[in-house]
Amino acid sequence: MFISSAYAQSGSQTQGGDPTFLLLMMVGLFVFMYFTTIRPQRKRQKEHSELINSLNQGDEILLSSGLMGKIVKLSDLYVVINVAEKVDLKFQRTHVTAVLPKGTIKTLGA
Repeated sequence: MFISSAYAQSGSQTQGGDPTFLLLMMVGLFVFMYFTTIRPQRKRQKEHSELINSLNQGDEILLSSGLMGKIVKLSDLYVVINVAEKVDLKFQRTHVTAVLPKGTIKTLGA
């Protein structure tokens, strides 16, 4: 009751607020976004590129589609995997999501 009339009488209050507070809020928001989204995404990208560069012939891999196979041939952009007897498939290297321990495919009975 008394507060609203006090604000009405005060003529020195600006409508926009303090510009330094606004600037600090914007910087704080950017720092928050950096540590919650940008930094973890860059870390995952770096780990994935290291995984792709470390592929070797004979590795058992898991693709993003869920397909598992053994690497038969590697090129700069593609990987040829053996998924069954006399069945070789060619995929882009970027679709490799994990390198499996040796013998995993045999253990699963595939």
